[in-house]
Amino acid sequence: MASIPVTASRPQPTPSLLRRISTFFFKRPNLSLILMLIPSLLWLGVVYIGSLSSLLVQSFFYLDGFSGVVIREFSLQTYQSLFTPANIDIIIRTVVMAAFVTLTCAVLAFPLAYYMARYATYRIKGLLYLAVLLPLWSSYIVRVYTWKIILSQEGIITWFFNTLGLQWLLDGILSLPVIGGSSLSFSFLGMFLVFVYIWIPYMILPINTALERVPKSLIDASSDLGAKPGYTFRKVIFPLAFPGVVAGSIFTFSLTLGDYIIPGVIGNSSFFIGQAVFSQQGTAGNIPLAAAFTVVPIVIMGIYLTIAKRLGAFDAL
Repeated sequence: MASIPVTASRPQPTPSLLRRISTFFFKRPNLSLILMLIPSLLWLGVVYIGSLSSLLVQSFFYLDGFSGVVIREFSLQTYQSLFTPANIDIIIRTVVMAAFVTLTCAVLAFPLAYYMARYATYRIKGLLYLAVLLPLWSSYIVRVYTWKIILSQEGIITWFFNTLGLQWLLDGILSLPVIGGSSLSFSFLGMFLVFVYIWIPYMILPINTALERVPKSLIDASSDLGAKPGYTFRKVIFPLAFPGVVAGSIFTFSLTLGDYIIPGVIGNSSFFIGQAVFSQQGTAGNIPLAAAFTVVPIVIMGIYLTIAKRLGAFDAL
């Protein structure tokens, strides 16, 4: 019987360093996850939460009225200064403006988002997305100063009213208390218009996302059961899309609440929270009061986000 030759097995090549490292982490998925999360957690914990914690701590210091030196001792004196009538007016003015801007953005954004989600063809939807996002590609400062020119006495809006013989109407609007001013570029009304223009894309996109998630079968079922279009919208479409409205309001409300450029460029000399913070830490040198002012929108947004979470807004982000 012939013997079967036995061939010697070839030695396996030594794995490279990269392969050994890859194998090491493949066998330890938890370690890989921890190492991937460390940079994000360090940024969130040290840079973001750390800076907010520093602001909170400094808000409990106070400024010595005689020497102008910050006294680093725990005190509620700064918060007593915060809740003076003048500062409360600043807070109320900012919150009311943010609320009106948010409500207006929701009213204007919902029809467009509804059309994009339910009726627009693929091509039209792409063009509308481009139209919504295109302003965001330009500089924020450029857009704000462009609106200052548009709203000025020599701007196109004033020219339009003059051409139609409606200057009396514009003058009547500008003569109204609170919202009026010498021109649209120096009035709360002009500031309101710029806020709505700047932030409305942040309302359109979440609403559109929420509307696209509404199953068409529910709308068809409502129609099959005899519901009229208005009833279907009120009872089916809007409740399911409402989390998208709340999600959009998080952006518009918080961005308006903390903005200081638009109130500084458009509007009169009345301060908003962002301007007050900038003024106190810069011109006045009152860092504790500036820090206390920053706590106000943080608290407001904390309450707002808690309510938004219960309304399911985070599901629409």
